[in-house]
Amino acid sequence: MPGRTKKDAAVTEDATMEDVPVSAQVEDALDEEMPENGAAEEEEDEEKEEEEEEEEEVEAQRVKILPGSTDTAASFEFIEEGHTMGNALRYIIMKNPDVEFCAYTIPHPSEDKMNVRIQTYEGTAIDALKKGLDDLQQVCDVVADEFIAKRDQFNADNGIDR
Repeated sequence: MPGRTKKDAAVTEDATMEDVPVSAQVEDALDEEMPENGAAEEEEDEEKEEEEEEEEEVEAQRVKILPGSTDTAASFEFIEEGHTMGNALRYIIMKNPDVEFCAYTIPHPSEDKMNVRIQTYEGTAIDALKKGLDDLQQVCDVVADEFIAKRDQFNADNGIDR
């Protein structure tokens, strides 16, 4: 049977607060510092609301260039986008004669991300992406205008007020 080791007396000393990780430290609040009648909860709620308002004002970056990209060949990651945007954007970008290759992928179905790879003959991949996004916006505007015009015509022909 292996021998048991005895605890060293020096090891049993308490650790100082500086030695303990921050996550293990407990914040002690004096009674005088604590607001009365639930005011602490109200202050916390107000702070959370202010933080949420600040977060709403700053829109998160939804597109980033992935590592390993060059001027003529780059991969981009779109946050909160899927097949709808990916397929339409790929189609529009491939219409550009300066683009050699464009494809998109959804890395994993449970992640709300879409990756687009662009390779160009001339110009930069970033310029091709910008042009593709602008062209897609123009196509969407034309479709929306045409839809509204046809809807209004249908409503007028059928006596529907809207």
